[in-house]
Amino acid sequence: MAALHVAHAARRVMERGSIVNVASLSGMRPSPGTAAYGAAKAGLINLTRTLAMEWAPDVRVNAVSAGAVRTELFDEYYGGAEGAARMEETIPMGRAADPADVGAVVAFLASPLAAYVTGANVEVHGGGEALALHRLLGH
Repeated sequence: MAALHVAHAARRVMERGSIVNVASLSGMRPSPGTAAYGAAKAGLINLTRTLAMEWAPDVRVNAVSAGAVRTELFDEYYGGAEGAARMEETIPMGRAADPADVGAVVAFLASPLAAYVTGANVEVHGGGEALALHRLLGH
């Protein structure tokens, strides 16, 4: 609900512009132990698309959904440095995202370069989702 309240507050003072929400791949893909987080992020993705429809053409609304991002909790989440390294080996780009990688996508969506982009949920995962699908299909 916070994202909805903030978006409405921003919209009251915005004549034109862009809102970029930070969602997560967890909002699109189930994962054990993340029910509340995943449901919240799925709701944020839907909110993004709904507001994009309602507020176009004056205000663009998009979201960014990142996969693994190397933050201070990354190694701990994957069971230590060794587990984190094994996880990164599964990503076609060979590494988890740096926060700046995600920030660059947010900056693009907020910029005039994305003037015709609204209602999008840009996935930032280094190809990891493509690899997951490839493995699921048994290739």
